[in-house]
Amino acid sequence: MNRYPEAAQILAERFGRDTLVSLTTMDGKRPAVRIVNGYYEDGAFYTVTYARSGKMKQLGKNPEAALCAEWFTAQGLGENLGHPRGADNAALMEKLRGVFAAWYGNGHVDENDPHTCILRVRLTSGVLLSHGTRYEIDFRKQKA
Repeated sequence: MNRYPEAAQILAERFGRDTLVSLTTMDGKRPAVRIVNGYYEDGAFYTVTYARSGKMKQLGKNPEAALCAEWFTAQGLGENLGHPRGADNAALMEKLRGVFAAWYGNGHVDENDPHTCILRVRLTSGVLLSHGTRYEIDFRKQKA
């Protein structure tokens, strides 16, 4: 039985808004974890960050990442989607500015800085728990 549609709905309800997420990258052979504001949509988490940050440098060397949030753990691949004002990012940034509106314009993000970027972590696998049900998700099998 394919329970992915049910799991996808729970993920969208739970994380389809500004959500604190623990993001782990690899700093050489050591894991490095930090909390970021994340937004989930269609098998990926997004955040706006700084291209010269430790997490982005680490993902540049090794794109493997792990996420942990409310009753959910996952692995995925991090990628720099470029600057928030990039032409290819217009629709996504309209959404992210709204999702992160509570803090986005308060000096935390500087879209005038050429090193500001969008991080997308495309999920590959994960485990979601909801009301006593465990969903083991292979996101790679869900892509057309």
